[in-house]
Amino acid sequence: MKNDEIMLLCLKEAQKAYKKNEVPIGAVIVRKGKVIAKAYNNRQGKHLIIGHAEIQAILKASRKLRRWNLVDCELFVTLRPCKMCESVINQSRIKKVYYLLDKLDFKKDYDKTVFEKVENSKNEQTYSSLLSLFFSTKR
Repeated sequence: MKNDEIMLLCLKEAQKAYKKNEVPIGAVIVRKGKVIAKAYNNRQGKHLIIGHAEIQAILKASRKLRRWNLVDCELFVTLRPCKMCESVINQSRIKKVYYLLDKLDFKKDYDKTVFEKVENSKNEQTYSSLLSLFFSTKR
């Protein structure tokens, strides 16, 4: 399939989202030239924080391939992915992302959450040992 044909599928997915009063974003995952997953935003209707088209397509592709590692896949999406989706895309090892439009100027990422490390916790060493043990047995 050509990129324009795949992007047309993305647009069709975005139209589905629009009809459901969702932000109109569509995503398609391709592996070896074949579409393996399609999705659109369903955050409002499904009450899902992770209801972004990209993440939903990744979940579908992972179920289909029965693995989380999508290193041999490419993602096509109508709008440049947000930070959350970029992180999930990176974690899934997708090798390339194609998109139609950059993020809209008026759309801002929420960045008011405060992250704070718990200092001097009695549990820090226990957890550190558990994590080290896990990874030492996997490598």
